[in-house]
Amino acid sequence: MAYSLFYAFLAFMVVMYFTPGPNNIMLLSSGLTYGFRRTIPHIVGIVLGFAFMVGTVGLGLGTVFLAYPILQTILKYAGAAYLIYLAAVIAMSGPAKPGEADGRGPMTFWGAAMFQWINAKGWVIVIGTITAYAAIAQFPINIAIQTLISLLVGTVSTVVWAFFGTALRPVLTSERLVRAFNILMALLLLASLYPVFMDA
Repeated sequence: MAYSLFYAFLAFMVVMYFTPGPNNIMLLSSGLTYGFRRTIPHIVGIVLGFAFMVGTVGLGLGTVFLAYPILQTILKYAGAAYLIYLAAVIAMSGPAKPGEADGRGPMTFWGAAMFQWINAKGWVIVIGTITAYAAIAQFPINIAIQTLISLLVGTVSTVVWAFFGTALRPVLTSERLVRAFNILMALLLLASLYPVFMDA
């Protein structure tokens, strides 16, 4: 194993996972609105969904997107549309009341897992992982290592962001404050679209 490249890859993953992006913003809002326990399926969906994405793209699915660039364009615009929808849902969310079963609720496991495929920041991470750090080991060991690191770093990052949101619950106690916070998160989510269309 190329240890210097491995440590560089690890640093890359930590920076990319822990910096604000659509996943982390949504986890922060979900932790505040629904609490940590109800956010767990969202966390697991992100972690497993993204690790699966790293593995499948690394093992060859990426060649399909290179052969058919139109698929990347479709995913980009579908992802943008879905992010706008999620921003609207977050902006309208107030604090969840005990025993409340509203129609929105936190994101499900499958919703979070499938979202990774239309997450622009996710694609930046995957492409960087598969191209810049492929030489950390021989194929397919390198893909196995990258997928494992994704699982480990992703778990820590998502749990931290969801806990951070949950920790804000005793501070943001009124419905007005929660709504204001969620509107801010929705605006940040919309701002995350900017890099998607910079080169459009």
